[in-house]
Amino acid sequence: MATKLQKWLNLPNRIDLTSRRSAQSTIRLLHEGPDTMEELFDRHLAKKEKPPLINDDEAEYLNRRRLTSTRREALSLYRDILRATRFYVWTDSRGALWRDVLRENARKEFEAARFETDPEVITRLLIGGSDAVSSALDKLAEKQKEMIDKRNRNDQP
Repeated sequence: MATKLQKWLNLPNRIDLTSRRSAQSTIRLLHEGPDTMEELFDRHLAKKEKPPLINDDEAEYLNRRRLTSTRREALSLYRDILRATRFYVWTDSRGALWRDVLRENARKEFEAARFETDPEVITRLLIGGSDAVSSALDKLAEKQKEMIDKRNRNDQP
């Protein structure tokens, strides 16, 4: 009985020693480098999660949603063009208002790209159109400032 009791009393010491050995071995393993580059990448780089499988209904919904957002952007750009053309009140060489000429050209451009399905082309067209509108408004503002400065210089004695 005394020998059994002695074994039980020494048991925590044995467990403590074995846990120390396993801790030391894991610490030692942590400092050893990976064998291959793939292991290195697997350990240290964040892994991309695979996208969940999408059925046909979800794919159609996502496609419609994407098309709806580009449709909104296109409509917004068209409205911006219409708003910007309000400032072009002078006539061209044929006697037509620049406002009407610009609106007609914008309508033709939008109709030409109406059935475009490639998202990259659509994005390129939208970005190019918005850049053109902003640069046209900037140039118009610069010309207006020049005209005001010129008028102010002529009015002063």
